[in-house]
Amino acid sequence: MKFSKLVTLSLIALLTVTGCTSQPPVAEKNSIVVYAGRDEELVQPLVEMFEQETGIEVEVRYAGSAELAAQLLEEGTNSPADVFFAQDAGALGAISKAGLFTKLPSSIYDLVPSSYSAADGMWVGVSGRVRVLNYNPKTVTELPASVFDLADPQWKGRVGIAPSNASFQAFVTAMRVVEGDEKTLAWLEAMKENAVIFEKNGAILEAVEAGVVDVGLINHYYWFALAQEQGLSNMNSKIAQFESNDVGNLINAAGVGILKDSPAAQKFVEFLLSETGQSYFAEQTREYPLIAGVPAADDLAPLAEIPAPKVDLSDLDSLEQTLELIRQAGLI
Repeated sequence: MKFSKLVTLSLIALLTVTGCTSQPPVAEKNSIVVYAGRDEELVQPLVEMFEQETGIEVEVRYAGSAELAAQLLEEGTNSPADVFFAQDAGALGAISKAGLFTKLPSSIYDLVPSSYSAADGMWVGVSGRVRVLNYNPKTVTELPASVFDLADPQWKGRVGIAPSNASFQAFVTAMRVVEGDEKTLAWLEAMKENAVIFEKNGAILEAVEAGVVDVGLINHYYWFALAQEQGLSNMNSKIAQFESNDVGNLINAAGVGILKDSPAAQKFVEFLLSETGQSYFAEQTREYPLIAGVPAADDLAPLAEIPAPKVDLSDLDSLEQTLELIRQAGLI
């Protein structure tokens, strides 16, 4: 009996001590997984700058924005990704539409003009890019007034496009929003006849420079980056805009959304929108910075002067319907 009483009292004492002892705090996560639909060559130096500045480890998976968006939709809430850094608003919109993003705090969202971010605060733009016509001035003496003019038979075999590229897909989505599916499909079917297919913007630029095709549809910064690298006087091609409000002049935004909210994930987004991050986009990738106080490169026309169509980037979230039209036209 005495032994039994002793065991009971010991157990009570142990339970009392255990109940009163505070548990050690859970360590703050000091690493994140980023799905990046941007070229590794462009983004990895910025990621390394962030790691060095914050001590936060970043594991990056690089692939196309559309491919990563499809993977995130398949993985759902079980995805290992904390952050989605996408090339365009369309891929971001698709993930937002699926309810996978957490709402950004106003301290982050308010850094960027709302026209370059999601209307509901689920993702924020980090850099601006403009769709342009890249052309060879030796073979193109009269520029097309509209991107729709490229459907004319005279352009057969002379146009470079990248249907599997996220920027092209976002542009097609904008065309659907502005002009409707029927007109967009007709244009895509004309591109099936007229266009030479490339994988990326950079390959289109190289083809125009080499005289393989006469014109190409690309993002502006590819041309400016090459001009900076080899010298403006050594460029064989030029870039131009279509007529005012033409969908071919779309201003899009690379942007970022948080899938799993954490201080580390927020710090990563804050870094992209810091003076350091924004200056990197302006100086190294030739994209447009989107926060106040960081100027674009001197040779870029101000965004306000681009004759862009009026498109709410939040409306570019119907990626699957766009892909279906591109498939229907036989381009992918």
